[in-house]
Amino acid sequence: MTTISAPTTPQKKSQSQWAVIRRQFLRNPLARIGLILLGLLYTIALLAGFLAPYGLAEYSTTDRISWAPPTKIHWTDNGRFAPHVYGVKREVDMETFRDKYVEDPAVKCPVKFFTSHPEIEGRQYRFLGVIPSSLKLFGVDAPCKLYLWGSDNYGRDQFSRMMYGSQISLTIGILASVFSLILGLILGGIAGYFGGFADTLIMRLVEVLSAIPELFLLILLRAMFPLNANPILVFYIVVGLLAFISWGGLARVVRGQILSGREQDYVQAAKALGASDARVIGQHLLPNSATYIIISLSLAIPGYILLESGLSFIGIGIVEPYASWGSLLKLAQDGGFESLDTRPWVLLPGVFIVLAVLGWQFVGDGLRDAFDPRRRR
Repeated sequence: MTTISAPTTPQKKSQSQWAVIRRQFLRNPLARIGLILLGLLYTIALLAGFLAPYGLAEYSTTDRISWAPPTKIHWTDNGRFAPHVYGVKREVDMETFRDKYVEDPAVKCPVKFFTSHPEIEGRQYRFLGVIPSSLKLFGVDAPCKLYLWGSDNYGRDQFSRMMYGSQISLTIGILASVFSLILGLILGGIAGYFGGFADTLIMRLVEVLSAIPELFLLILLRAMFPLNANPILVFYIVVGLLAFISWGGLARVVRGQILSGREQDYVQAAKALGASDARVIGQHLLPNSATYIIISLSLAIPGYILLESGLSFIGIGIVEPYASWGSLLKLAQDGGFESLDTRPWVLLPGVFIVLAVLGWQFVGDGLRDAFDPRRRR
């Protein structure tokens, strides 16, 4: 007698928790958009020196062209592809009695790609942050100017300063978040694990910091340092201040999770086996907070970008000759309503700030949904 065996159904391969989280995250369309936005912005920051045709503070002392409009690129010459620009000459608008810039067809300069001018001060940079180079993606030779997004009041190329400014605006958010994370984990872990006087002291400090508005506290602390300090020192001061005022919320959550976990059996077993306090906190208690830490880190970065932009916008953040998107946006305030009418290109830093904040918010929301089992599909 022949026996007919039932068809076996193929068993699905089990996935790890991180694989499930990654799949759920990539299913979120806004999270994918945020990843693409951040990928583009951080690529710009990484290649800023290569993309910027001019140096960060480069301007001509002989023919300064202040508030020049974006340079028009002519792509063809006598029917063939030959990108070029014309020279610029200053005239006076007889209706408004203001300077205006018009093309000078007598001066024509080709747009050169992958060009290098190592002899010009300020053109040198480190490609990918490592390799010394002066190679530029594009540029023109003097006396022509190539201002893709116009120039500022000193005649400096806004496009180049935007590229370099992305390095500070995007980096400062990550650095401040990392330092704030380290402070929050260490102090929150100490407060939750040891309790007693350490817990009281740390939590009272958190309450004091929480009671003062963030922007007011930042301005107060920044006023303790000279405004004319070294620009590199100012950068680290701003990073430190941003981290100092923001670690309290993370420390409070970490403390609560460690308080609930320090009496668990696995923690008592680790202690019985002779594990040190630092090992118990670092390898047994803090990993339980990984979900919250990852989500809070991704959602904190856009807040730091906005705070730094606010400080630079009011003139106490990043200082010359360095630039951030906030300090570049200050040009729009200095120009008043004229910025909206005659030189709208000075508003472009605000567009990049919005894109960076949206990108991090989308990624943070996607991570929050991916880590939450109730939101999985």
